[in-house]
Amino acid sequence: MVHPTTHDVIDPKIELTWQQHIKNAIRTPQELARTLDLPLTIIDQVEAKFPFPLFAPLPFVSRIQPGSMDDPLLRQILPTSHERDQVEGFVSDPLNESQYSISPGCLQKYASRALMVVNGTCAVHCRYCFRRDFPYQDSLQSTGNWDRALEQIESDTSLHEIILSGGDPLTVVDETLADLVGRLDQIEHLQRLRIHSRLPIVIPQRVTPRLIEILNNSRLTPVVVVHANHPNEIDQAVATHLQVLAQSRATVLNQSVLLRGINDDVAVLVELSRRLVDCGTSPYYLHQLDPVSGTRHFHVPIERGRELINQMRSLVAGYMVPRYVQEQPGQPAKTLLV
Repeated sequence: MVHPTTHDVIDPKIELTWQQHIKNAIRTPQELARTLDLPLTIIDQVEAKFPFPLFAPLPFVSRIQPGSMDDPLLRQILPTSHERDQVEGFVSDPLNESQYSISPGCLQKYASRALMVVNGTCAVHCRYCFRRDFPYQDSLQSTGNWDRALEQIESDTSLHEIILSGGDPLTVVDETLADLVGRLDQIEHLQRLRIHSRLPIVIPQRVTPRLIEILNNSRLTPVVVVHANHPNEIDQAVATHLQVLAQSRATVLNQSVLLRGINDDVAVLVELSRRLVDCGTSPYYLHQLDPVSGTRHFHVPIERGRELINQMRSLVAGYMVPRYVQEQPGQPAKTLLV
């Protein structure tokens, strides 16, 4: 099989840029209902102005089955009245991230690595997001605000890996990203650069030639962790761009969240792993849902998650079975659940 190169895939003359897709994203239930031929009753069921508003780019929306309220991709982006339910144990900061701040926008939860909240912008608003209430206004919003975090990282020689997160770090333009990566390259004790991003899934056009160049030219060993929860998220455009990403120096991994009514089914998880592997992306983590306020309707019991992983092990090779994990505040690493 001959895989495409970046320039074969990305031709600005025939497709919108990723920035244009963000600009043109759907922002209201009314617009979503019109685009997908959904019943207008969804407008009565949800309020247009949620504290965490609807935001969904068209490349992602185009993969949703028109007219289907049960579509697994629609359920990930459509606000519902369940988000206003007050449930014991579901809180605004379930991971106690405020305790791990070592400078504005820089967190250290685990040994040898730190996380930079590069910005507060995402390419899509996932309704189960564990940082939906994160105080981004107090974090890193521009290159000028990165100085303190970079100084902190440079002063701690125990750090060997830096994680770029957000928001979504790939919502910054390539030259801004190149500047940040260049500054990290100069910190001698850093060895690895990890980028967590949903953009290659939501808007695959974000995998630009310049992004590949940044990854290939960095002194640091690059790892890109993408985020897909359902096989329907991986259409041909996503698959092609993931293949391009996998041909760079970067190791490409996927993490998913176990979500009720979306991927709590062994056939769905198996197909997701198969599509990822065929795109050069390794299934890495299946996360137990973080109990953030407004997400109880997505909760899947841990016992069911363990059952699904054991079923997967009987159906596919071991490298296609993600690690089923839960993040628990205060623990030295993510907790393996099976």
